Amino acid sequence: MPGGRRNPFSVSKIVEAVHNAKSNAHEVAHVTKTLAAAKLGRIPFVDIEIQFIGASGLPKMDVVGSADPYFVADIDEKITFVSAVKGNTLAPVWNEIWRVKNVPALADLHVQVMDKDDNAPHDDFIGKFKTSISKGAKEAEIEGPIFRKTRGTFWLKIDSRPSVDEDPSELPYLFDGPVRFSRHYSPAVGRLTNLDDARLYSTWKMYLRGVPIFFGDRHQGWNRVYKAAQSIFQGPTSIAVRSGIQAGHRMLYVRNARNVFGVIDEFGHVAQLLHSGENSRPGVREFEHRIKPAVYTYIISSEDDSFRFSETGAAFFVDFASKHALHSNCCETVRYSGEFHPRPKGGWAGFSDGIKDEEVDWELVIDNNSGTYAPDKTLLPELKALLEYNFPGFGILALDREDPQLEESREACRGYALKNRGVEKDELQPHATSPEETLSYQVSLCAQELGQSSRKMFESVTGAGKRRQS
Repeated sequence: MPGGRRNPFSVSKIVEAVHNAKSNAHEVAHVTKTLAAAKLGRIPFVDIEIQFIGASGLPKMDVVGSADPYFVADIDEKITFVSAVKGNTLAPVWNEIWRVKNVPALADLHVQVMDKDDNAPHDDFIGKFKTSISKGAKEAEIEGPIFRKTRGTFWLKIDSRPSVDEDPSELPYLFDGPVRFSRHYSPAVGRLTNLDDARLYSTWKMYLRGVPIFFGDRHQGWNRVYKAAQSIFQGPTSIAVRSGIQAGHRMLYVRNARNVFGVIDEFGHVAQLLHSGENSRPGVREFEHRIKPAVYTYIISSEDDSFRFSETGAAFFVDFASKHALHSNCCETVRYSGEFHPRPKGGWAGFSDGIKDEEVDWELVIDNNSGTYAPDKTLLPELKALLEYNFPGFGILALDREDPQLEESREACRGYALKNRGVEKDELQPHATSPEETLSYQVSLCAQELGQSSRKMFESVTGAGKRRQS
């Protein structure tokens, strides 16, 4: 809501909280009963595809402009979908697809429509609705928080067919695509005076298909013998450390209309994410549409099975205890984590820029090189199978962090970047140069502003400030 801050104690929020408290117990009981009945064979399972078409008649939410709407959908609170943000519109068109397998036929779809508020700690609630997952086109009224007043209309279409899995109850509510991604720009980007490579200030989030198929219920806990991990997850000072990292994570992965959103369904879409991109530096810009020889830090999240990554040399890592914890939002577990890099089949050593990218086969070399989580190397075959399932056209090599082949391939990638692509050595590791404002610095500024705002609110409520003055 540019131009104004949202009041967390507004009447609409209070009414909404009361309504949710009344309905939540009923919803949980209904979902539990439905899933239990489905597992017993009394209710069939279905595979569904939902097309979220758009909405109209939304209320004006911003002091300047109209609204920046997005929505959050869930099925029985078991699986969640978050849409792209549409800037400055009261009639957003999304046309986004969500496929979910093995859903009990009596399940409910819940949708909350929100207004993205860049200048406040929370986004504005526009309204919500609930509908069945029965097949067909649907037109739903969006109910507002006060007396359920209508705040617009939402259109969607649902296709439903019997589940094809032999025993759908084994993996209920299984995300089945499409693989969507979002690219987020660090808040530091707009404050730099000399920005050559926006990729060094970007994060990516990608929702992978079928993670439970390959990993089941296995998660990797934080590494209890790793000193940096101990500082984050253990001891009296860890709360403050986590708070700073989590604030940085929120800044890095904030969803707004400036994000880039897309879908991965072929080799070219994956390759495009790995292109060098725009760069103002002479000798580099001619490679903007070619796959960049770069090393990336990644995690696969325990929270939503998303694949989150950035270049390992990203400037925002400066002054943070763990790159992987910054991506995971300090979650105590991840599905997996490490680093990866692209390469022509066989490695960068035998490649030449005289060869077009589309004339060679490409591979992703991925590992478990994460001190914070130290993923189990015996799961590398499952990691390989998962990425082959999601990234068509790429060969996948999954190597242990201590494998000599990994170091050879990684150093060849970096060596090619230094020698042939105009990459400077300091870009290979997190760094910041004057007059850049690092992410950690911005986190500290926000903490100061939040503390001042909280103190002012306390004084306005209690009159403490007036008593001090008198």
